[in-house]
Amino acid sequence: MDQQNLTVLKEFILMGITDRPELQAPLFGLFLLIYVSSVVGNLGMIVLTTMDSRLQTPMYFFLRHLAFIDLGYSTAVGPKMLVNFVTNQNSIPYNWCAAQLAFFILFIISELFILSAMAYDRYVAICNPLLYTVIMAPRLCWVLVAVPYLYSAFLSLITTIKIFVSSFCGYNVISHFYCDSLPLLTLLCSSTREIELIILIFSAFNLVSSLLVVLVSYILILLAIFRMNSAEGRRKAFSTCGSHLTVVVVLYSTLTFMYVQPKSSHSFDTDQMASVFYTLIIPMLNPMIYSLRNKEVKGALRRIRKNLSKLPR
Repeated sequence: MDQQNLTVLKEFILMGITDRPELQAPLFGLFLLIYVSSVVGNLGMIVLTTMDSRLQTPMYFFLRHLAFIDLGYSTAVGPKMLVNFVTNQNSIPYNWCAAQLAFFILFIISELFILSAMAYDRYVAICNPLLYTVIMAPRLCWVLVAVPYLYSAFLSLITTIKIFVSSFCGYNVISHFYCDSLPLLTLLCSSTREIELIILIFSAFNLVSSLLVVLVSYILILLAIFRMNSAEGRRKAFSTCGSHLTVVVVLYSTLTFMYVQPKSSHSFDTDQMASVFYTLIIPMLNPMIYSLRNKEVKGALRRIRKNLSKLPR
């Protein structure tokens, strides 16, 4: 057992997406395309909202951080998964597994609260337009970003430390394609009740509190829109919320499917697909949703292309 525990301390084995050899190459190509699209889209959004002077508003400040977060948790998972497709060796060192879990928790929790901050920003913009620049001052924007980062880092460290200071059994195969908390708990020999309670309480708090802010914000936004006399005003108000609302619906629908369905309905394949969706596909979709549905972002892209075309060759 001592020798087995020594092996566990050195590395874990990830089961990956599939064990069928004929699917390795097609899946590698597919996920490489998804990950590259995610990196290009989110980096592009970060650069665009930083460089363009017309996008220096609270809305795009939050969007820049959303892109950074999407880039963060897709990068925490994606590259290692792609390497495993190529090398056919699904091992991950013990410390890397801990780091992957810590970064994934940090970014996924941050995303929930950044989306809440974006909902509040849209509420202020539509319900208090005359006071928007006063309420959404740079200091408040930084507070609405810094608090989620600090809180997420705290939860990430607590969860990761609690798991990795516990005693693992000799079996080191993780039933997932990345180091996630729940599959890791099944490998522990020591009692997992305290860790499970921490995960359950904080997961429920994170989902409910962040969703509550979004729902209250959008209920107040809808009430304000219905009170508008101008059809053009209602259309503009809806258009400013459309992209954010689409992102919120996609993410929370996936998380609900993943965590709210009965335990008896869970299967390895469906859980894997849901995990792939929110770790890789949603980070790819978010910049697309904001660029395709947003006239200001498309205008900024056109201005950058125009400026680049004027450069001497």
